[in-house]
Amino acid sequence: MLGLMQDWPLLCHKIIDYAATQHGEREIVTRSIEGPIVRTNYAQIRVRAKKVSQALDADGFKMGDRIATLGWNTARHMESWYGIMGIGAIYHTLNPRLFPEQLAWIMNHAEDKAILTDLSFVPILEAIADKVPSLQKIIVLTDEAHLPKDSKLQLEAYETWIGGHDGDFEWMQFDENTACGMCYTSGTTGDPKGVVYSHRSNVLHALISCQPDALGIGSNEVIMPVVPMFHANAWGIAHTAPMVGAKVVNPGALMDGASIYELLDSEKVSLTAAVPTVWLMLLAYLEESGKKLPHLKRVVIGGSACPRAMMEKFQNDYDVDVIHAWGMTEMSPIGTIGCLKPQYQGLTGAEKLDLQEKQGYAPFGVEMKVTDDENVELPWDGKTFGRLKVRGLAIANAYYGGAGEDQFDSESWFDTGDVAHINELGYMQITDRAKDVIKSGGEWISTIDLENLAVGHPDIQEAAVIGITHPRWDERPLLICIAKEGRQPSESDVLEFMEGKVAKWWMPNAVAFVDEIPHTATGKIQKIELRKQFSEYSFPDG
Repeated sequence: MLGLMQDWPLLCHKIIDYAATQHGEREIVTRSIEGPIVRTNYAQIRVRAKKVSQALDADGFKMGDRIATLGWNTARHMESWYGIMGIGAIYHTLNPRLFPEQLAWIMNHAEDKAILTDLSFVPILEAIADKVPSLQKIIVLTDEAHLPKDSKLQLEAYETWIGGHDGDFEWMQFDENTACGMCYTSGTTGDPKGVVYSHRSNVLHALISCQPDALGIGSNEVIMPVVPMFHANAWGIAHTAPMVGAKVVNPGALMDGASIYELLDSEKVSLTAAVPTVWLMLLAYLEESGKKLPHLKRVVIGGSACPRAMMEKFQNDYDVDVIHAWGMTEMSPIGTIGCLKPQYQGLTGAEKLDLQEKQGYAPFGVEMKVTDDENVELPWDGKTFGRLKVRGLAIANAYYGGAGEDQFDSESWFDTGDVAHINELGYMQITDRAKDVIKSGGEWISTIDLENLAVGHPDIQEAAVIGITHPRWDERPLLICIAKEGRQPSESDVLEFMEGKVAKWWMPNAVAFVDEIPHTATGKIQKIELRKQFSEYSFPDG
């Protein structure tokens, strides 16, 4: 016997419909690429999204066509997503921090038919457009006055493109499992792989995200997604915020500490989200300027492990709660959220920070386990670590084109490539990427734990740890550090600071100071490049 309930397809355009109907006057604020602060609202976003649908339809684009976007977090970028999805086409976010050759490869693999780009990235397209034969149209997210007039490409101004339409458009109807979005992994090993989201998965992920023990946002929230829309849907915020009617503040292209602070303060942002490198810049600016964060209540930190010192700084100096989170492009991206279960509500001080260093527990809709190399499931005891595997309602079951088949098994478990352990209450902690873990004397050493400990030193700005070949122990850790401006810590200073805080056999054999640590296009430390840089290195003691 089946239930007698209505069949109400989970389609993404229903999210923006709801926002426009129930929260139509709620603001969307953007630091525009042209410079000024621009204000709109959900009602206007829906009208303009429908104009995008009309323009695409008039140009002959169809259901299933990949429409690329190369843009920062702006209102125009947001409305273009909903317009693309509204005709059953697929928004394909491109990461401008990739090399042009990588972008061309990805666009060809996806067979993008059109692209909407910010002014900042027109030079990138000028370098690669002729290498993407499927590309039929280039729309610049600006008005006619700012459209580059000397480009060798045939460009069309976004405002002109949608300006000939009235927004009187009925969203197209289709199955909720229809593809609506595409994002490629950063491809740190091998070629990037395409993740294809469905309308159903995006809507369900947004429902997960707004739960109290997840992002916990409602209509009274003022949220600033500093994490870009080309990083796994801005961690789903582009769907979650309109689903609840939260005010959105888009930072545009400026990610420096002063610019981020200006919007946090002037717009009274209560919740924000980004990777640790962004918060390093903000905290450095606050330290230099002496300014505070009177309106900010919570900051979500993910993308890479959040250093303990960063949590302490936010919570002790600025009274801002840190929510440590973990996820992946393949997971839409939420995997775990570091909210406190009732058993942990009484924790304070060092004990609370010990828990917050973990990435949190899985919300409803995400299942996880850790296994050994033979796929035997390991206990949840908070110390036995192995390969982290996940499955759930908004998690990829395959990559576009069939790449990476070995990461998915017959029961839909996805091997994340992370090494982790899970405690008795379900709190997971990443100890490393499988390819980065250091194997010393037959035992594993977590590079993440060592990095987070090192950046707690008052003179260290950023740290990375890699394994260096050792004649006796196979590998031993080398700690690579950037000193804070004006500081000159010595190797002995750093090692003495770390002494006694980790197992003695985990201690780095040496410390190397550098001016720069390379990062991937998604802001993660690029261990591959560091290993190349130190390929000839040998420890002073052999």
